[in-house]
Amino acid sequence: VQLQASGGGEVQAGGSLRLSCANSGRSIGMGWFRQAPGKEREFVAAHRWNEYYADSVKGRFTISRDNAKNILYLQMNSLKPEDTAVYYCAAGNSMIVSTITQWTAYDSWGQGTQVTVSS
Repeated sequence: VQLQASGGGEVQAGGSLRLSCANSGRSIGMGWFRQAPGKEREFVAAHRWNEYYADSVKGRFTISRDNAKNILYLQMNSLKPEDTAVYYCAAGNSMIVSTITQWTAYDSWGQGTQVTVSS
């Protein structure tokens, strides 16, 4: 499995961006994580039959999958400066629901795409 993320950029607070992640293979679960400078990688959202979100993005971000095209999306609305980070897509076939927020549950990672939100 190879993952190719795209769609990052710079927007002002309150703006929107949509990230995409093309998957060369088939994965049961896919997700988005992010890492800001000096901070640990953190879970953002995941899709494994259902959708899962971090509390910090719930109601603002929407994760979706186009199974025909094998692409994972993350629609990010009402962006805040604290959303600034490198966003990584990830995929796995062995995670269970209780581990879906843990980066160690994923087998494959994309290269990351920078999202910068200015105030």
